[in-house]
Amino acid sequence: MYKIAVMGDRDSIYGFAALGLDIYPADNPAEAAKRLRKLAESGYAVIYMTEALAAVLEQEVEGYRTLRSPAIILIPGISGNTGAGIAHVRKSVEQAVGSDIIFNGENEKSR
Repeated sequence: MYKIAVMGDRDSIYGFAALGLDIYPADNPAEAAKRLRKLAESGYAVIYMTEALAAVLEQEVEGYRTLRSPAIILIPGISGNTGAGIAHVRKSVEQAVGSDIIFNGENEKSR
């Protein structure tokens, strides 16, 4: 059975534990990068990560983009939505399908 993890600041991810997801608070970028690698090697199929943490770990997150597993899904944190999550999904869909079928070329911030 595949596992699901959530990484980010404690305040943003604490509630996911109530849903039965494994939470991994991350305050230190170096430790968070190590944790991400460990989770990826440990059979986690999906890793939800706050947009703020993903911004700090951009290079590491990008390295998993072409892999089948784990899927790294960006979520807004307690500080709000930066738009990085939808941009990440848009980029993945464009790569998979070959065109922008989500916004049809529109700037998502103009919506």
